[in-house]
Amino acid sequence: MSRLPRALLVGVAVLLLSTPPVLCAQTAAPQATPYPGILTLDVDATDLSHRIFRTRERIPVQPGPLTLLYPRWLPGNHSPTGPIDKIAGIRITAHDGSGNGQRIDWVRDPLDVYAFKLDVPAGVSSIEVSFDDLTPTDRSQGRVVMTPAMLNLQWNAVAVYPAGHDTNGITIVPSVKLPPHWQAATALDGMVRDGDTLRYAAVSFETLVDSPMYAGQNFRQIDLDPGARVPVRLDVFADDPKQLEADAHQIAVHRNLVQQAYRLFASHHYDHYDFLFSLSDQMSGNGLEHHRSSEDGVGTGYFTEWDSHAADRDLLPHEFTHSWNGKFRRGADLATPNFNVPMQDSLLWVYEGQTQYWGNVLAGRSGLRTAGQSRDALALVVAAYTENRAGLSWRALQDTTNDPIIAMRRPKPYRGWQLSEDYYSGGQLIWLQVDARLRGKSGGRRSLDDFARAFFGVDNGRWTVKPYTFDDVVATLNAVVADDWATFLRARLDGRAPITGGVQAAGWKVVYVDKPNDFAKAASKEGGGADFMYSLGFNIDKDGRFSEVRWDGPAFRAGVGTGMQLVAVDDREYKRDSLEDAVKAAKTGKAPITLLVKDFDRYRTIALDYHGGLRYPRLERIPGTTDWLTPIYTARK
Repeated sequence: MSRLPRALLVGVAVLLLSTPPVLCAQTAAPQATPYPGILTLDVDATDLSHRIFRTRERIPVQPGPLTLLYPRWLPGNHSPTGPIDKIAGIRITAHDGSGNGQRIDWVRDPLDVYAFKLDVPAGVSSIEVSFDDLTPTDRSQGRVVMTPAMLNLQWNAVAVYPAGHDTNGITIVPSVKLPPHWQAATALDGMVRDGDTLRYAAVSFETLVDSPMYAGQNFRQIDLDPGARVPVRLDVFADDPKQLEADAHQIAVHRNLVQQAYRLFASHHYDHYDFLFSLSDQMSGNGLEHHRSSEDGVGTGYFTEWDSHAADRDLLPHEFTHSWNGKFRRGADLATPNFNVPMQDSLLWVYEGQTQYWGNVLAGRSGLRTAGQSRDALALVVAAYTENRAGLSWRALQDTTNDPIIAMRRPKPYRGWQLSEDYYSGGQLIWLQVDARLRGKSGGRRSLDDFARAFFGVDNGRWTVKPYTFDDVVATLNAVVADDWATFLRARLDGRAPITGGVQAAGWKVVYVDKPNDFAKAASKEGGGADFMYSLGFNIDKDGRFSEVRWDGPAFRAGVGTGMQLVAVDDREYKRDSLEDAVKAAKTGKAPITLLVKDFDRYRTIALDYHGGLRYPRLERIPGTTDWLTPIYTARK
């Protein structure tokens, strides 16, 4: 971190010395005592032209000092990313008694910019807080959550709460006014509609933030567990009505997902569950877990272009798994009493890593993906950690659990060297190895399914958070199959053992062929780019920009950098086919491939001396070994 100029340091010191101490004090730790009175929150979501949510919140208070908090540490984000930069027009007024309508001044705490300090005048029993949530008008400003056809209302972005109390002990009654004739879906209960205003039953502030809303013009609800006492619904919103058309097979495999999850976990931890699902090229995609719902967003062709969207079809299984892993069972250092107590992410390799594993497995078991597509998806992950994660030579996988706080998902120029949130896919590979090891040591009688049932399947029907530690994970694994699981896990998490051994232990290996597998072809077609990662050493986007360059790969060594634009190949205008042809020709020739690249405002020619041909990963059986992948991806009866 760079040093501040001396003049600025002096200015800060003067400010701190001249500011009343109460304004600089860190907020007191929350207490498990209920907040007196019930808050109300009214959100106007009708300003689609300007993409603005308008908030009016009534909070019962007592005279004296009061701190209001804007949610900062958001579950599922694993980082202090509450969008406080998007709010404006904050106004606080007094109500009741002689202070009715009086404006109350507030001051932001300079040591905690998410805390707003004020003094409630005598005789005032409630205050009204109003502000605007200025959501992004295009994707350069962040995730777009409001379009002419739909919106995604995340309550944490439009509400504040009193400091000093657990959010489970703060009760609030929410409502939202929607554009005319729009329909909405949320996990909140007790909805009463008055025209275009929807009011819900009182809930804790914790549950409110855990129960976002999708709303829109074009809506379809699909019952994923017909006749069940505990409903599970797919609430689909689309840019256009025709994008809602799902055929009988597509509905059936989504229903299979619910049943396969129940067979895996032998429990549920909700009284109903809603997949809030957007199919949009306008509203940004999303995947965010909640206890009784999830926010899920993909492109418009999910149903209507089914064959080309296999890459998207582990999203719903992943977020559904989080109801068990991440929401019900949660790493103890993530189970904080409110949204402004810092979280720690040390167990995200379980929270996200094992969920990433089950997302791919449940996609296969349910039929959302074929077994072949599941293997093809796994091949891409194994190849990445075999050839494109040079950063594991200096950084342990465990350390990447800090990345949500370090990088906050900002893009990185050389991801394979810097690493990012590798606890997802790297964690997936560790859990594959655990599964194969359990199966191998037990002769196929035990598996990671048994761990999932024992660890996540307890307290069926309850959704009170049940925290866990590393020792709890190890103890449950030992109860499934006795082994030195602590050493096994720590060796892989701390960089003392490779994390790619699971696929071989499951009876398969990665090989490279000259054509991408069907899964990779579909994913590449959807994005419009091209994958030369395991040959030339880069991916290229639809506009010809090098979106990722493999650290110390052939292109990197020749001088190609991330962000450059490829203009021509061997003196011909760049097209994916022309680059593929050049790689094929170079395999049998001696001349280098010449790339004309644009680097800012300069053009230069780079000679790429590569003769290895096209290389794309796929999985192949290892003769004479037991095949564990097939039973892993086979549906449970």
